[in-house]
Amino acid sequence: TQAEPEERVKTILLAEDSVTSRMLLKNVLSAAGYAVDAAVDGVDALKALEERDYDLLVTDVEMPRMNGFDLTARIRADERLSGLPVVLVTSLGSSADRERGSDVGASAYIVKSGFDQNKLLDVVRRLI
Repeated sequence: TQAEPEERVKTILLAEDSVTSRMLLKNVLSAAGYAVDAAVDGVDALKALEERDYDLLVTDVEMPRMNGFDLTARIRADERLSGLPVVLVTSLGSSADRERGSDVGASAYIVKSGFDQNKLLDVVRRLI
């Protein structure tokens, strides 16, 4: 009998300027078995995406230098990155913000106030 090839560990890039949120999200994703790299803002995340292939991006919206909406739009406009699933995790819960997330091409939109790590993990599993 041939051994099944081990499934490759999925890699996630996390873009979040808040140290507390970044640590929380990184711990949740790492505990679920994902390899997680962190970026402190959209510019940092874009640089990381140029240097390495990721299976998914989890990003905050409100960040210095480049926000999550702009980051998502840049990813969708990039031929190499356009298929990358993007999950926006943000405190912006209005329908206008959700609509903007959808307009720029986010794969999922999670509001921090109702943050539930199981919901995040369900979304991540569904996308990768």
